[in-house]
Amino acid sequence: MSTDAESTARAEQQRLQQELLRRARTTAARRAPDTDTTLDAARPGRVPLSRAQRRMWLMERLGGAGDSYHVPFATRVRGPFDPAALATALASLVARHTILRTCYADRDGEPYQEVLPAPHTVAVPVVDTATANAPALLHQEAARPFDLAAGEAVRARVLRHGPQDHTVLLTFHHIAVDGGSLDTLADELAALYTTAVDGSGGPVLAVPPQYADYARREHDEIPRLQPELDRWSGLLADATPPRLPLTAAPGTTNPSAAVHTVPLPPALPHGLRALGAEQRATLFAVSLTAAFAALHRLTGDDDLVIGVAGTHRSGTAMRGLVGLCVNTLPVRVDASDDPSFTKLLHRVRDALLEAQRHRHLPFDLVLERLGATARGTDGTALVRVTSDVLGEPTVLRLPGTSVEYVDVPTGGAKFALSYGLDLGDAEQPTALVQFDPNALDDAAARATVRDYAALLEAAVASPELALSKLPGLGTPPRPSATGSSAPDGADHPAAHALRAHPQVADALVVRPVQGPTVAYAVLNDSAGPSGNELLGLLRRSLAPESVPAAVTLLDALPETAAGALDTAGLPAPSGPSSPRAGAVIEGFTSLLGRTPSPDDDFFALGGHSLVAVQLAERLRTGLGLPLTGLDVLQARTPRALTALLDERAAQQTAAKTTGKPARSRAVRPGTVLVTGATGGVGAFIVRELAAQGRPVLALARPESAHLIATEGVDVIAGDLTDLAGLRDAVRDADAVIHAACTFTRPEVDLAAMETMVDAWSRGPFVFVSSVDAYGHPDADQVVEEAAPCEPVSPYGRAKIDCEAMALRAAGTGGRGGASAVRSPIVWGAHERLREQLRWGAIGTLYQAARRGEPIELPRPGTGGHPWYGAAWVHAAALARAVTECLDRPVHGVANAVSGHVSWHDLAHDLTELLGTRGEVRETDHVPRDLDHRWHYDSRRLARPLRAKPGEDRRTVLAEMIDGMA
Repeated sequence: MSTDAESTARAEQQRLQQELLRRARTTAARRAPDTDTTLDAARPGRVPLSRAQRRMWLMERLGGAGDSYHVPFATRVRGPFDPAALATALASLVARHTILRTCYADRDGEPYQEVLPAPHTVAVPVVDTATANAPALLHQEAARPFDLAAGEAVRARVLRHGPQDHTVLLTFHHIAVDGGSLDTLADELAALYTTAVDGSGGPVLAVPPQYADYARREHDEIPRLQPELDRWSGLLADATPPRLPLTAAPGTTNPSAAVHTVPLPPALPHGLRALGAEQRATLFAVSLTAAFAALHRLTGDDDLVIGVAGTHRSGTAMRGLVGLCVNTLPVRVDASDDPSFTKLLHRVRDALLEAQRHRHLPFDLVLERLGATARGTDGTALVRVTSDVLGEPTVLRLPGTSVEYVDVPTGGAKFALSYGLDLGDAEQPTALVQFDPNALDDAAARATVRDYAALLEAAVASPELALSKLPGLGTPPRPSATGSSAPDGADHPAAHALRAHPQVADALVVRPVQGPTVAYAVLNDSAGPSGNELLGLLRRSLAPESVPAAVTLLDALPETAAGALDTAGLPAPSGPSSPRAGAVIEGFTSLLGRTPSPDDDFFALGGHSLVAVQLAERLRTGLGLPLTGLDVLQARTPRALTALLDERAAQQTAAKTTGKPARSRAVRPGTVLVTGATGGVGAFIVRELAAQGRPVLALARPESAHLIATEGVDVIAGDLTDLAGLRDAVRDADAVIHAACTFTRPEVDLAAMETMVDAWSRGPFVFVSSVDAYGHPDADQVVEEAAPCEPVSPYGRAKIDCEAMALRAAGTGGRGGASAVRSPIVWGAHERLREQLRWGAIGTLYQAARRGEPIELPRPGTGGHPWYGAAWVHAAALARAVTECLDRPVHGVANAVSGHVSWHDLAHDLTELLGTRGEVRETDHVPRDLDHRWHYDSRRLARPLRAKPGEDRRTVLAEMIDGMA
């Protein structure tokens, strides 16, 4: 029991500590410069990406990364919690660290980053939900895509389970943070939150270093790294990726990572540390040794490479730095001669120390130097297996609350196989493997995690035993690799593997008299993998000599009149004669500097990820066919890439002639319904969605289906008068873009919208509206969501009523957010938009210019208005703005405007482009169809509306007029 004297002493000690703390804060405040002033003075302009950022940027541009590089950071918070204070703290955090408000773009194919101004606020939406629903909501939020071009690197969401029970989720993009950053961000956010809650000045945070300065230093340092790069590349010159067990047959592509775990004895970490101390090695080195031993058993290989995470953080100058400072360190170890665990540990320890001596050397520079030799014969990267030790996870510790870490798994696997020793729970350590199901058989993954766990335990008990003597469960034998003498036809290994695919009905392999072996496959139905995907699966499951040069999809294998297989009736594989082969060869030659043969390998020619992105963009633009950088990396040869493009072109042609939906991949979540898909605006929206890889369900009349045929787009017959069909289409979709309109029948538009909103039950809803909804405002400058002013046309009134239906329903009954995007005149190279230019709102002006007649325009100042003209938007920019609202609903009204043009300037443009010289006269009379004087603000969607090359007014008008000829 304490005495009064003791209590007095403790109280005096606390007062002394508080006074010392106050003095320290005062001194720090005098010494530290003002944070805002310092950050505002940061060097502006474009900055090169760090090498680690460059990898992230390329993964995004290649396509297919999904949420693999999202970093969810979730904490269960029990106790008093203030979401508004969190929003204030988060805005201050983003202001402190410029990397959290940095946008990314490229110029001439080279990426750069640029810091944006600090936002005044950062949204923190709060959702009321039961605890049981939290995992699904957290996963959905963490998986939402980021827009790196807009500077979006962090977003927040709070789930409220009760008055004092919340889950706080912050989701970052990996391009802006790493594991070391999370600790800094959590500490600073907690301090800023405390300040926001109690309203005090709070502790003064030191001005942090900024990532852009780090990226500049790294970029400037690279030329001086050449000697070290030569040496490190030499050490890895003949290394090859580990040969993971081949699957018995290719299966359906699975984008999600899989994890298997084995619990370990609670005392095992202590024993592993003791073993490391005896052998002058760290716990990490001991765990890595067990991973090498398990991989040796799994593959049967002696020369092995496992990647480990390194960091560029060193010294006090980088303390508090937020950004991506990680580096991959390849550790190469010789496991030959059946060493003991101790002997293997010595080899691993020395190899790890050597790798850490090069931790400042960006690994992707080494890969570029090694070129094709850094990949296996099947194209796999050198580092496809990694290992790590996982500690206690970071949590957000807010004052007056109890907190608990919440795991939010992301979908994709970054590597084919990763070993981990998880020490996050001190009472229950765990051995785990995370793996890519497309690269490693599930049975082999289960076996290797059991081996890894057994080896960890055996290392403590019997470290001097040879690896072959240590206990373990063993791994499945590797399937035998079939050599080049394998038979052709239905008995070829590739034919067997294709027929084993659940979506393939039949397959055949043929070796032509001239040229390489090719495969043909028949799918069970139109929804299935592409030939390129099947080829990629064969590369992962067969020996290289058994992989055909291409896989061509057929509706059926040809037969003779007697019912026998007719190989003479098989179409010739894509080759030099294909109409797209020339573009592919030209692209390879231009970007790689060498003219390839049809079967030359992209990697062997010096290709890498950036070249794949550039080649995909070149072919996609030139041929008008969907293509991603990931497609290029999977196809690899000009022949296979040409076959892929031929397949996609054939799908479009088939859809045009039959009116049936184009062949698409298996149905995926996230399907977007687009109404008005054959109209000018709808066509550009469908094109934008397809380019983003989103599955599309397009509503169109049957006779118009061919106008929108493309891969990933399914057509459903119907129009706005078919209310039952509309209802079914909305129910099938995960998001809706309503771009259809009758223009002249408001009652039809209203009935259609009412039906769609009633059927809408999930995901976002975007309505393409019109600036006519503003009516005739008194002010010449119209802000977004300004109240309508009479007179409002029936068309504009219908738009207002339709907007209200969607916005009222948003957020109810499981529905997502709603956005009403008001557009002015839309210009673009599409026949419907050309018709509107000729005969629509400014048709009188266009026709007078076409005929060379005098054009009468209102004189500026007439009626007290200084300007008369029109707002306009490029159809492609409008499509980007509309699709952006799927991921970032505006929850209200936003304008989509590319620019404003006076009637005088527009008349000048039209007469020049039409080759006429009609006289322009200014009058004090304002014709009814030219009585337009408003400028519309469009700040909410400014980023996607930013003009791309070729989207200026003169260029788009020229494209429209040229198309009329």
